[in-house]
Amino acid sequence: MCSTPPSAKHSPSHIEQRMIVTGSAFNKEAESVLSDEALSFVELLVETFGLRLEALLEKRLETQVSFDQGQLPDFRKDTKAIRDSTAWRVSPIPNDLLDRRVEITGPIDRKMVINALNSGANVFMCCFEDATSPTWENMVNGQINMRAANDGSITHLDPKNGKSYALGDNPATLIMRPRGLHLKETHIQLNNQAIPGCLMDVGLYFFHNYASRAKQEQGVYFYIPKLESMEEAAWWNDVFTFMENHFNVPIGTIRATVLIETLPAVFQMEEILYAMKEHIVGMNCGRWDYIFSYIKTLKHHKDRVLPDRHAVGMDTPFLDAYSKRLIQTCHRRGALAIGGMSAFIPSKDPTQMAFVTQKVIEDKQRESANGHDGTWVAHPHLVTLAREIFDQKLKSRPNQLDVMPEGNFDASTLLSPCEGPKNEAGVRKNIRIAVLYMEAWLRGVGCVPIFGLMEDAATAEISRANIWQWLKHQVQLDDGRLFTDSLFKQWLQEETVAMKVEAMHSEATQDHVRKFDEASAVFYQLSTDDDFADFLTLPCYEMLE
Repeated sequence: MCSTPPSAKHSPSHIEQRMIVTGSAFNKEAESVLSDEALSFVELLVETFGLRLEALLEKRLETQVSFDQGQLPDFRKDTKAIRDSTAWRVSPIPNDLLDRRVEITGPIDRKMVINALNSGANVFMCCFEDATSPTWENMVNGQINMRAANDGSITHLDPKNGKSYALGDNPATLIMRPRGLHLKETHIQLNNQAIPGCLMDVGLYFFHNYASRAKQEQGVYFYIPKLESMEEAAWWNDVFTFMENHFNVPIGTIRATVLIETLPAVFQMEEILYAMKEHIVGMNCGRWDYIFSYIKTLKHHKDRVLPDRHAVGMDTPFLDAYSKRLIQTCHRRGALAIGGMSAFIPSKDPTQMAFVTQKVIEDKQRESANGHDGTWVAHPHLVTLAREIFDQKLKSRPNQLDVMPEGNFDASTLLSPCEGPKNEAGVRKNIRIAVLYMEAWLRGVGCVPIFGLMEDAATAEISRANIWQWLKHQVQLDDGRLFTDSLFKQWLQEETVAMKVEAMHSEATQDHVRKFDEASAVFYQLSTDDDFADFLTLPCYEMLE
């Protein structure tokens, strides 16, 4: 069992432990991660912040109702003074976070964690959220892997090929991304209610790692996903301050980068920075979730229907404005502006690899030219390519905090839809991506290579939202046909049959029972329901074994 760190305050005696853990401690390491002391700290976080979080989620629903009734997102009148003031900036950025020109992201699997840390990237963002299926075993193993990564003991022996993996010299700076505010952890219940998954994630991570990171003269770093408002940012800021005070460590030990990946959040970026100014170091363009959020937020607006998601690139006006306004906002307040994900993965085919290389170069040149301080890649083999592009732009500078894009990227530009194809091929590709991803997710796999891209929950969400919106507004396809429920059902059935045939001899089929029928059924329901489900992971979570 893990003992309480000597600097930690004990939980108040008046709080009786009412938290019940139904997930098993499946080995000694899991038992130590789920120690009484660690779980008592998680319980204290839930007792302190759980009700306030529920109120914030209710506020999200109320705000969405106003958008569904015709209102459009806009800059807040009640916070104009924050935006207009020149008197505040975020706290100074720690030295080990000043240079983040290349960041790699990925799931919490042990081998992938080691490979990402050894990739040569400046930062590894280890994702407990969109890149990971939140099975109990995955979530607990992720904490085990994070603890071993932070104390330098992490190793892995591949049982299939006998290859050994260990941490190399000068590993990437580790940043942990917890689950979003909306996701629950059903294997831990307090007062007969599932606790917020995010509080389990950050609570266990901080409890087990703040001391080892302090020995390395580093703070505890988080990537915060899917915020929608200043109030949600203030909630996180208070959680961080509470954890720091509880363990008697300086305020600012925790530093966060916020993903701006929802449409409402882009209108409150300065407010989010202000609310978290003691802890925030930067913002990131979470482009895939942002496109999903654009559709989700404006789903009932017939004049805001997007074309096939595969034609919606960062060069479209509303996404270009989103990128440049984020840079403007961050740099004005002394925060870093990190670019978005290049989801391409290397190919053994020379022609395809040339295509991948060119696409990555174009994307990273655009970001570096706009003024981003760094960028994301999904595969270790693309780290060097992205680094070369940012090295050319930054030269000896650690970042581009002195760069300010020109332009006034107002609400009209941020909300303007784009033109593009609406055709059968795009629908079928969306079906493939969503069903293949959801099928893997239901098997406990959260990051899946599909069509030469590393897909996660965000891209499956765009595919689902794209189809829902087209059905909702009876979009006319480019060949003149109306896109109807019956047409979608036919194509979904055909694609599902084809995917099952193709998977018959795959490695995953040999090791696991495939779940195409389950994935196809829930995808059809999510795509055709009158009420748009906020996140596909919510109904899918109920299906996890």
